[in-house]
Amino acid sequence: MKPIDEAGEQTSADKSNAPPLGEVLEFMRLLWAVDHGLQSTSKRMEATLGLTGPQRLVIRLVGRFPGITAGRLAHIMHVHPSTLTGVLKRMEKRGVLERKADPLDGRKALFALTEAGRALDVPSAGTVESAVQRAITRMSRTRLINAQDVLTAIAEELGAGSPSGEPVNGTPDGEGSEPSERDGEDAASKSASR
Repeated sequence: MKPIDEAGEQTSADKSNAPPLGEVLEFMRLLWAVDHGLQSTSKRMEATLGLTGPQRLVIRLVGRFPGITAGRLAHIMHVHPSTLTGVLKRMEKRGVLERKADPLDGRKALFALTEAGRALDVPSAGTVESAVQRAITRMSRTRLINAQDVLTAIAEELGAGSPSGEPVNGTPDGEGSEPSERDGEDAASKSASR
């Protein structure tokens, strides 16, 4: 995306790559563009693949970590466990996820993909992940690490670095508890797609 002036036209600042809005506002403008792209792609995915962006992320994560708890899944996605309740229930009802009681702690539910879920756990065109994959393959490893550092710092400043307020690599709150009955797919859609 190119920097813009007030009228939305290209300026001499575009040619020099100096953001006319200043670094903070220019970065915020780009973050909003990413957010809009995530939301639009998620809606398109639902229409074409039958899965929203957050649902697709759940499929891909559960595929990587069979037997994962809701708490751990929420931690990886940077959302509160209760946010995933509706998403997980709808995905179970649809037959792509299965829930089993943890044999070591009956209070925990462990999630795995069903056969139908495993069929969806493959790289697919038209998904958020395919767009991200195309973008990051054009970047050097150094640029990618720098971008991750900036996005991590912003997430932490916004309080989204970890839903429990703990370090991302720490033990998440809610790991051993089931999500509440609150249906939070709308919140998951907004949070998980970011």
